Amino acid sequence: MREQMTLATTGFERHSKVTRREKFLREMDLIIPWKRLRQIVKPFYFKGDGVGRRPIELERMLRIYFLQHWFNLSDPGVEEALYDMLSMRAFARIDLGEAGVPDETTVCKFRHLIEKHELGKKLFAEVNRHLADCGIVVSGGTIVDATIINAPSSTKNEEKARDPEMHQTKKGNQWYFGMKAHIGADSRHRIVHTIVATAANVHDSAVLPQLLHGKETRVYGDSAYVGKTEVIREKSPRACAFINKRAYRNRPLTDRDKETNSRKSSTRSRVEHIFGTVKGLFGFRKVRYRGLAKNDNCLNVLFALSNLFMVRKKLLRLSTA
Repeated sequence: MREQMTLATTGFERHSKVTRREKFLREMDLIIPWKRLRQIVKPFYFKGDGVGRRPIELERMLRIYFLQHWFNLSDPGVEEALYDMLSMRAFARIDLGEAGVPDETTVCKFRHLIEKHELGKKLFAEVNRHLADCGIVVSGGTIVDATIINAPSSTKNEEKARDPEMHQTKKGNQWYFGMKAHIGADSRHRIVHTIVATAANVHDSAVLPQLLHGKETRVYGDSAYVGKTEVIREKSPRACAFINKRAYRNRPLTDRDKETNSRKSSTRSRVEHIFGTVKGLFGFRKVRYRGLAKNDNCLNVLFALSNLFMVRKKLLRLSTA
């Protein structure tokens, strides 16, 4: 049985309370398939050359990497947080009586290793395979949607320029600069099965075929995907398009249209739970790095962790069965 996450206390601590952070970390510790994810990274991880200090345990670095994503921490930020927070040290299996926290340079090198070999996508795929093995399989319903992730628009940096891979777009009456995360998500379990990262000025419908797995019977989307029924059918011949109707200046929605949109939205709105987890709970409201490739890797890890979080109750039942 996997070792449970425990907290060490001193003899002076007579009162304690399980915080939300501690509960969250305990639950995630139980449901993450650590062995399977270690096998993804292991072939690329430094094994030591017999000279100098031994490499830090792979799983410990993976745990620290996930802490960065859950709590929106930079490389130096996660080092300080580990020294400061007992619950994080417990999750990372760090005992300060035996060894110190990996420094920010070590954390940075591990992150670069993940990015260099595009392991974010492999971790995402492995998590979804694990969920399928647990009986949480992708159904015939897919929800497609996109969300804007802001990027710094300031030119006060070494290059004296904005990120060339990010672009601006207008939504409503407001302009945004950054990237878009396009996803295809299972309408039943709210788990993401496909991710596409683009600049913010790419229209939601432009990557629609890439968001479908091909075996859909139902596709849900907001009015940004109006008129794309044939595109959906080309990728998923058996799919019915449940796309919200759009109002036009000289042709407002009828009461029947509004009622139909409301029924479709009762399912389509589940995608907001996913974005709420990644942007609200995990704090990914702004890009963390320059360029689409690094942020695409980050998105894959975030949505892999989000998928586990979405079905954590079922996974916890299975882990204690």
